[in-house]
Amino acid sequence: MKTLLPSGWPRPKGYSNGMAARGRVIFTSGVVGWDEQERFTSETLAGQFAQTLRNVLAILACDGAGPQNIARLTCYVTSIAEYQESLAEIGAAWKAVMGPHYPAMALVEVVRLVEAHAKVEIEATAVVPE
Repeated sequence: MKTLLPSGWPRPKGYSNGMAARGRVIFTSGVVGWDEQERFTSETLAGQFAQTLRNVLAILACDGAGPQNIARLTCYVTSIAEYQESLAEIGAAWKAVMGPHYPAMALVEVVRLVEAHAKVEIEATAVVPE
């Protein structure tokens, strides 16, 4: 996988502008931060964000992919303000779960998610080299 950064552009913090990859593509649905029994164990955005990332990785592992294979994430949050207030905790969770890999990402605030207690939902696209 190759990170795309136009000449002269500053390196973004916490994501990449673009990624290039070849191989088998894996898509996840929108994934929320509940456990294996579909129970939310955290009421905080940071806690749900960490669990959501772990859930995404569990899905990707079913086909041999890991964090290094994620090319793109789309993150839907119910509050940009809460996201910004939680950046330190989300950053620590990111490093613990994803390591130093920063795919292309979008973050979008939404009014509500289908799961009423969810504060974040993430869709992932991963590419596994053939």
